[in-house]
Amino acid sequence: MNILIVTGPSGSGKTAALHALEDIGFYAVDNLPLPLLPTFVDLLQKTGEASKTAIVVDARSGDLIKEAPDVFDGVRNAGHELDVLFLESSSDVLLRRFSETRRRHPLPGGTLSETIEAERKLLEPLRRYTASLIDTSELTPHDLKRLIWERYGAGDRGLAVTIESFGFRKGVPAEADMLLDVRFLPNPYFVDELSALPGTDRRVADYVLSSPDAEQFLEKVTDLLNFLLPRYASEGKRYFTIAVGCTGGRHRSVAVATAMVQALGDRGITAGLRHRDLDDRQGGGI
Repeated sequence: MNILIVTGPSGSGKTAALHALEDIGFYAVDNLPLPLLPTFVDLLQKTGEASKTAIVVDARSGDLIKEAPDVFDGVRNAGHELDVLFLESSSDVLLRRFSETRRRHPLPGGTLSETIEAERKLLEPLRRYTASLIDTSELTPHDLKRLIWERYGAGDRGLAVTIESFGFRKGVPAEADMLLDVRFLPNPYFVDELSALPGTDRRVADYVLSSPDAEQFLEKVTDLLNFLLPRYASEGKRYFTIAVGCTGGRHRSVAVATAMVQALGDRGITAGLRHRDLDDRQGGGI
């Protein structure tokens, strides 16, 4: 069986992720007590009810979370595939979400800020076991659903590659496996007729990609990824996110990330594309 454990702090989007997984054929279970996982998996296997199962395990399991590594290893040793998806979010965002929804935090005691930090410590054994991480701080429910579908909706297709543009001013994506800095390329932000246009506009892309440095960069990075990605896949890695950053995340990184997807496609490598900060209107100056 293929088992996906969905976890993370309260308010990080686990329910939305579980619904998205259910939409693409996963048998979805929320808040299964951790010691029951091996028995539950055996039952599903015997009944043939589900070959793909998504199970939320979180702070509601309390101190039983400490047993997670042993329980997960036992399920794997029984011949099943088990991955852990950890949904992360900043404390400020979690505080805002609880304020907006007026929900009580599942852990008792202390102020909300103290409870959030206590939950992070409680979840540490699960975070250390994580194979895939998604930071939902800047994601809408729709964005999260799309990411879930991209990663888990195509069946067993080997290594799922995503290229994500971003702006360094808002921080590096937490899910990045490889980080590429393209701030050395010509910056359209300082060209009057291009500054207000996004990197998806052909005029901006042509300005960025027509430089000799951009051409060499794309060629060398494509060669490197053409070498690396099959080896990561053969090693058993399932997801690989390449984060391409510029200052604001609206011009250079967008144009380069889009060109990388095309260049990899020409080599027979399919990659998803995401622009994290494309709608950020703060600009991309130094």
